[in-house]
Parts: sequence; structure tokens; C-alpha cells
Amino acid sequence: MMETPANINYQPQMPLHPGPIAIIGAGGIVHDGHLPAYAKAGWKVTGIYDPVFSKAAQLARNFDIGKIYESQEQLVNAVPGETIFDVAVPASAIPGVLKGLPDKATVMIQKPMGETIAAAVEILKICEDKAFTAAVNFQMRFIPAVQLAKAMIDQGLIGDLHDMEIRMNIYHPWHLWKFLYGIPRMEMLYHSIHYMDMMRYFFGEPLGIYAKTLKHPKMMQLASTRSVILLEYDDIIRAFINTNHGHEFGLKYQDSFIKFEGTKGAIRTTLGMNLDYPSGVPDTFEYVLLEKEKKPEWKSVRLKGTWFPDAFIGSMANLMCYTEGSQTILINHVSSAYRTMQLVESAYASSDAGGTMIPSP
Repeated sequence: MMETPANINYQPQMPLHPGPIAIIGAGGIVHDGHLPAYAKAGWKVTGIYDPVFSKAAQLARNFDIGKIYESQEQLVNAVPGETIFDVAVPASAIPGVLKGLPDKATVMIQKPMGETIAAAVEILKICEDKAFTAAVNFQMRFIPAVQLAKAMIDQGLIGDLHDMEIRMNIYHPWHLWKFLYGIPRMEMLYHSIHYMDMMRYFFGEPLGIYAKTLKHPKMMQLASTRSVILLEYDDIIRAFINTNHGHEFGLKYQDSFIKFEGTKGAIRTTLGMNLDYPSGVPDTFEYVLLEKEKKPEWKSVRLKGTWFPDAFIGSMANLMCYTEGSQTILINHVSSAYRTMQLVESAYASSDAGGTMIPSP
């Protein structure tokens, strides 16, 4: 059965007056996520810059971008004052790019917010000192399936949320992102950061965290590709993440899901983009509501939109709406992103500290 409970609207609010977008960076995430989203939304991309001119030129041809700039300074000096700067560069390059943007600019920053907590502090300070209206693109909060789950939970349809599980047992083609090789932190910083951020979105700030991140014997060039993470709230809420990016044994037993359990019902949604990446498979959304004297019956929803590109539309739309004043909350505000970076830092501290040692026999 395909039905949305109570006809819940989970589509993002769109801006009344979308501003022009200028993109700094021409990597894979811009090609796969940002530009398809802006094209689908009908938003104008006025120009693009990347240190490798040929990469920017290729994207400009593919997505009909009017102007390719040879430097960031040239781009900044040429675009209109109301431009939104979409910064999608490696994390280590973010501070330098932000310093070159005009004061009081509107900025979307691709996650993560730096490679370390010290970098996150620097980025936050730059944004505050230059009076930016700034968000970090934790676009998973805006996946249509996640937005529907959030709306259902906020309306109390599944009762009190007490259990959230995110499981990724997939085969990820890390070779598509060469910059990830050789860096000291990888899986939790560049992937599970999304899931930790999402748990904050649903449960708020945790009290603590337990984590262990691990290498894979066939991916030793990468700092880690597998993690187990448990967020601590109280003695009722269970919130944990289990990722394995090395399951190379076909699709049959691959998993990519988020599960929510409440006192009155449950939700399970699959994120198809992670399965058979980058082709992906369709997302799914199922829910069950407990009714007296009835057997639990799972119902399916035919979702409107997918992670790529619709979540990127939602994230940017929220920034545009906040800037024009049609929304009062900037969901991915840079200060919230900083809290997620603190959580990631704590996860690495937990992993480095190791578990409680077992006494010798």
C-alpha cells in the first residue's frame, strides 16, 4: 500500500526570490549533487572557479554555467552583491577560501567543517568575524525520506522516539576521491559525520559517545573505512551507527538504512544512493503504526524525490529562505555544524582511547 500518513507535507519550502549562486570548487560532489540540484530547482549559477581551470570548464559546459573565472578574486569582484557563495573544496582549503569572500556574504560550505576541531574553530571564527550568513551542507537532513520521518515523529505519529539505528554495509568506490588517500582521518570525518549530525537532528545533543573506527585489509591506504558509533543520551534512548564500506560480495546482503522506533510505531527507510554507488537504487520508505487488536501492518510510501539531487535543493533552499526572511531557522547553521564537529572529535578520542581492558586470567 502506498500512502503518506495524514497527507504530511515533507517538501522543502522554496525561496520567494532565489539569489544567484557562484560556485568555488569543481569536484565530484558539485557534479553529482550541487549542480543537478540547482538545475532541477531552476536556480541561476552565475559562475564557477576551480584552481584546475579545465575541471571548472567541463562543468560549465555540462551545466550551462555562464562564466568560468581564473581566480577566486576575479569571481568575487565580478558577481552581484546578493550572490550566494557555494564553497565545495577539500576541507583543508576552506579557511583560505572564506577569508577571500566579502564581509556579510551568504555562504554554503560543503562538509566537513575542516579536518580537525582546530580548523572548525578557525572556520567558525572567520564566519563570525566577517558576519557571514553561513551554513554547512549537511544535506542528509534534507533527504525526502528523512524529512518525512522527521515530520511524522514531530507530529507524534510513532510516539516517543527511543531507538535509532543507521547501518551501512556497502561497497564504496573510494578511488573516486583521491584526496582521501593518506589523510589521518577518513571514515568518521567524511562519511559517518553525516549520520552523527542526523542523530543530533532527531535527538539533540548527546551526553557522550563510544566509537571505534577501523581499517580494511584491502584498503590500507585509507585511514579507516569501518566504524561502530554509539551516542549516549540516557538509559532509554539507543542511537547507534554501524558502517562497513568494504562489503564487496554483491548487492544481496548490502544494507543502507535508517530505522526509527517509537512507542507507537516505527519507520524504516533505505538510502539507495549508497547501494551500487554511484548509480544507486531507488530509496524506500516504510512505516507501521500500532493499533489495538490489530496485527502490525507495514505500509510503503512512494517518495517524492531522492537524496541526489533533492537533498541538495532542500539545504540550499533553507539558506535562501533564511536570507530573505521567509524562514526564521537556518537548520544547517555553521554553529550547529560546529557542534557536529565536536561530536566527531569526541568519537575519535573514544576510538583512540580504546575499550575497557579485560583483566588477565
